[in-house]
Amino acid sequence: MKKGKTIIYPEYNGLYINLTNRCPCSCTFCIRQKKSAAEFDNVETLWLEKEPAAQEVIEAIKEESKTERFKSYKEFVFCGYGEPTEALDVLLEVASFLKKNFTLPVRINTNGLGNLVNGKNIVPLLKGKIDALSISLNSSDPKIYESTVRPVFKEKAFPAMLDFAEKAGKVIPKVIMSTVETTISKEDEENCTKLCEKLGVTHRIRKFINPDN
Repeated sequence: MKKGKTIIYPEYNGLYINLTNRCPCSCTFCIRQKKSAAEFDNVETLWLEKEPAAQEVIEAIKEESKTERFKSYKEFVFCGYGEPTEALDVLLEVASFLKKNFTLPVRINTNGLGNLVNGKNIVPLLKGKIDALSISLNSSDPKIYESTVRPVFKEKAFPAMLDFAEKAGKVIPKVIMSTVETTISKEDEENCTKLCEKLGVTHRIRKFINPDN
């Protein structure tokens, strides 16, 4: 598997930040299941040779801020080939730098298992540093969730993810929980919407990206 040093990369309307390859899940639909290339056409590979230190990430962002394209970014997004909260200390240091030096909102794309990964409630640490969370819900049914996401935490994962989302919804301005179209039934999607309403967060249905293409 080809590896590289892609720490930051432009995607959609944001500057994405790739901190780690580590992830406690092995989702059946995840692009990581693809054996070559990356999820995005403008990046050769997101598999990291080594995890960057916070200062490495900060220096990369500083250099990017000098480019003309930096003016087109609408947000910073912690998202790569791994779960960002696996590198929590680096994430927090970089997020603090971003909030102090730029006006763009900061988002984390996460599986919502950061509390289990770090063995503590990390939500208070995100307050004031993170403006939005996009959490992978995947299903309203714990059994479907576990068989789809295949978390190392097994049955502990689903309730922990919901608890994380509910806690985050009280301190993070924007919290979205997502499911992937065609991977669950319409009934399940409706139940996901109801579940999100109960948790006080928003439900979004994402397009399916086929890792075999």
